[in-house]
Amino acid sequence: MGGHVFVVGADLTRLSCDDVLVPTGRELRIAPSWRRLVPAELVTADDPEGLCLGLRWSGEERVLQLPGDPCVWLVDTVDHEGRGLPWLLDGAREALAAVAARPVERPRHGRARRLVGLPALGTGWGGAAGARGELLRQLLPVLREAADEHGFDVALVLRGPSDLAAAQRVRRGQDGGWDLPGPLVRVAEELGEKARRGQLALFVGAGVSAAAGLPTWEQLLDELAAASGLDDELRAGLSLMPAQDSAALLARELGRDRMEAFMEERFGPGRYALAHALVALLPVQEFVTTNYDPLVELAAADVGRELRVLPFEEPTPGAPWLLKLHGDAAHPESVVLTREEYLESGDTRAALAGVLHSLLLTRHVLFVGTSMLDDDLIRIAHQVRRAARGHGGGRRAGTVLALREDRARSRLWEQDVTTVAMSPADASPAEAARRLEVLMDLVGCLSTPPTGYLLDPAYRGLLDEEERGLAEVLQDVAARMPEDGGRTSAAAEVAALLRRLGHGSSAGRPTGAGREGSPVDQATDRRDDRTQEQRPG
Repeated sequence: MGGHVFVVGADLTRLSCDDVLVPTGRELRIAPSWRRLVPAELVTADDPEGLCLGLRWSGEERVLQLPGDPCVWLVDTVDHEGRGLPWLLDGAREALAAVAARPVERPRHGRARRLVGLPALGTGWGGAAGARGELLRQLLPVLREAADEHGFDVALVLRGPSDLAAAQRVRRGQDGGWDLPGPLVRVAEELGEKARRGQLALFVGAGVSAAAGLPTWEQLLDELAAASGLDDELRAGLSLMPAQDSAALLARELGRDRMEAFMEERFGPGRYALAHALVALLPVQEFVTTNYDPLVELAAADVGRELRVLPFEEPTPGAPWLLKLHGDAAHPESVVLTREEYLESGDTRAALAGVLHSLLLTRHVLFVGTSMLDDDLIRIAHQVRRAARGHGGGRRAGTVLALREDRARSRLWEQDVTTVAMSPADASPAEAARRLEVLMDLVGCLSTPPTGYLLDPAYRGLLDEEERGLAEVLQDVAARMPEDGGRTSAAAEVAALLRRLGHGSSAGRPTGAGREGSPVDQATDRRDDRTQEQRPG
């Protein structure tokens, strides 16, 4: 069975992959932003031009494997002889074939397929920066062919707003390779439309962070039990108790200080999963999670979106935010785990729950990575149902993306949300989780604004005749704008519009490991600017 090619915004040094392709040249110099992936003993020189590695090519090969986890593959992409895109694409093929030849017993964190991450090869020092549109047109089919042949998944990581917008346009025009049943394609289309129109909010559950190697609730209790030193009989008895009572006993055994230290370390910053990157890329302003870790906000920050974390930070008007219902490991005293903590924080948690109440009444909430068994969710959904029915409502307030079909649970929640199963009940959980990633990738593609590269000269080749004419007019407007963006609010609005259309995007692009402005907030800005469209849902 073939693999899938994902397009995401991320930092490849922090995205959880099995293999990462890093561009270099015959001099074996790499950009400083890749430092985190390279063993320190291989770096022989470090200057503003990059890192020199103490390696050498053995012949005409273009791929070198480095030790470490993830496995890093250096790929020669610097074209000093003007051999063009065919030469670059051959290098990508050679690198992916080398990756496939390395045996992998189990992909990271139980993923169904190994994940290979790479930037748009050749757009840094490689000389293809001015032909990004044509590179994407030709590179994406090469990646799909390799994924189909070798059976692994590929994450093409692009950092700039115009790069992501252009790649999604190319995918929409080609066969993007989303191997999904028809009903799931229609679900993705509906969710993508809601996201584009600013109607979607995200609820992120523990299943998303489990893909990054963090424990589920049951696994967390096992880890706490091991840390507590309880004897085998008491540990066996924990499984017979409600989870919150088990957590209370373990907290008493560990003591408050050890418990907080454990939570802070276990759920601290680390590599985020593909699912985090896919979620963070959606043009959504409101996020809610019961997770303690910072991986959603890290993934968002790596595409230039600074999520304000509630209730610990003050929200900024017009900026995206993330509500942490059960606390944050960075503030271990806030973590809600035991029954006592649930009861003692009643007023505070009621205020936070009110935010989710509001979203369920005013947005369509997409639930990802949750089994919908949390007591808070059950209570909140019940309260929203009663409020809506009391005023003639009764609409379904969201969509739950469940891994496997569970008809009884779907029937239980049918008055509140639509439950969409990724796979039949007997399917592998890992394969079902991967299918959810593929669906989220399609939602992201369909919700990406189609104009983010209009004024980026590197993508002029993607424009049709009408778009080229429009781009010329807008470039003339950009040339007339004051260098400082102007003093009036009108000038600021025009400058913001030009940026959202890709003006100035070509300067200073990173090669895949750096950071750049947000590729999704342009959709948010557009939502703020536009008048209300009267279009069928």
